[in-house]
Order: sequence, then structure tokens, then C-alpha cells
Amino acid sequence: MKYVDLIVLIGFIVFVIIYSKKFQTYIFGFAVTDIFFRVLDFLKNNIPITGLKGELSKYVPESIPSVIYNYTDGTISYLLMWTYIVIMIIFLYYVTKIFIKRRRIS
Repeated sequence: MKYVDLIVLIGFIVFVIIYSKKFQTYIFGFAVTDIFFRVLDFLKNNIPITGLKGELSKYVPESIPSVIYNYTDGTISYLLMWTYIVIMIIFLYYVTKIFIKRRRIS
């Protein structure tokens, strides 16, 4: 059960790849996966239910960077983290573009 968090992350990414048809959907799926992990991590740390805390700790990673740092080091983690940052910048661009577009309509 050592690689459960990696398997969960890969499962989410495979689901996004299968579901997606456009590049924008890949970016949104990647960002939603990271946000979902972070929300579950927040719940794990702030809800005092021991059963829930144990299950979340066992099966759900804290975030995508935590998985990157847990399984890689050195140059590989450096490259993967820069890839992560670029994807998040693209996500921010798309979200900002949608926000500005919606503000003009209203």
C-alpha cells in the first residue's frame, strides 16, 4: 500500500485524459484534481473524526506537488515542478479569460 497516493493521482489523470477532448479541458482537469486533493487535505487536518482522518491519510495525497516530491528528487522533481507551475499558469490564464469574458456580458 506504499504507492496508493501515486495510484490515485494517476487514476485521476487517466480519467481526465479519457474524458477530455480539448487542451483546455486537460488543464482544467489537472487543476481541479489538485484543488480536490487540497480540499480533502484541509478536511483531514481540520475535522476531528479519526476514521475519516485515517482513511484520507492512507488513500488521498495532500496535493500534486507532494506526490512529485515524495517519489522523485533532484532534476526530475525540478522539471516536474516547473511543468506543474506552467500548467497552473495556463489554468490561471483560462480562468481569468473566462472571468473577463463573463464580466463584459453582464
